[in-house]
Amino acid sequence: MKIALMDSGIGLLAATAAVRRLRPDADLVLSLDPDGMPWGPRTPEDVTQRALAVAEAAAALAPDALIIGCNTATVNSLTALRARLEPGLPVIGTVPAIKPAAAGGGPFAIWATPATTGSPYQRGLIEEFADGVPVTEVPCHGLAEAVEHADEAAIDAAVAAAAALTPHDVTTVVLGCTHYELVAERIRAAVQRPGRPPLVLHGSAGAVAAQALRRLGEQPAPGAAADGTITVLLSGREGALPAPALAYDEGRLLQAVTPAR
Repeated sequence: MKIALMDSGIGLLAATAAVRRLRPDADLVLSLDPDGMPWGPRTPEDVTQRALAVAEAAAALAPDALIIGCNTATVNSLTALRARLEPGLPVIGTVPAIKPAAAGGGPFAIWATPATTGSPYQRGLIEEFADGVPVTEVPCHGLAEAVEHADEAAIDAAVAAAAALTPHDVTTVVLGCTHYELVAERIRAAVQRPGRPPLVLHGSAGAVAAQALRRLGEQPAPGAAADGTITVLLSGREGALPAPALAYDEGRLLQAVTPAR
């Protein structure tokens, strides 16, 4: 089994690690776009053009499924990617976890890139799943880029700025960009209010990995032999995981278990 994942950058690490934990025997193709990163500030048309190029580079290696490990690309490009690649290649998008957050009943915030925040796609999810539950959309300027470069000072500044836009009464934060899952505990520490119940964070990596296996009719096998390979594509060129990936637990897991060949 070969599963491809795509993103502008290392935000796909969260979903990749989730896939690796469920199926350590799966071969992985990671298709990144360092030439075009970040996608968040781009126009929807530009994001779609970049996403199609990155997806087609991955598809050339004949994977069995393609995970869009990027909320911005899913919001803007899922329809175009499925039109181009399905039914031959199943495409699994990454959707902000608004439904489970709303099920908690308390006020919640959605942290996302400026491109995702306020988009018709995200607003549609809010209308569908969060009826009557107070929701605040928080644009996180520069956070994905800071995470991408493992820039500690910039991460702290971007997290603090987004936390300042987050209402004090929120019980839950939806991590609406896959990059944010790499710094989830830093986000928790910034938003948690003294005397309030523990903050709930909702990411998408585990659900996306499980959905990819369902689309393929496969079952989780976390005890399988860890002999899956990793191929890394950088704007279509074969390469290695960017060095900042190793600043995060998910990147270190991938290197330790299945070093990029």
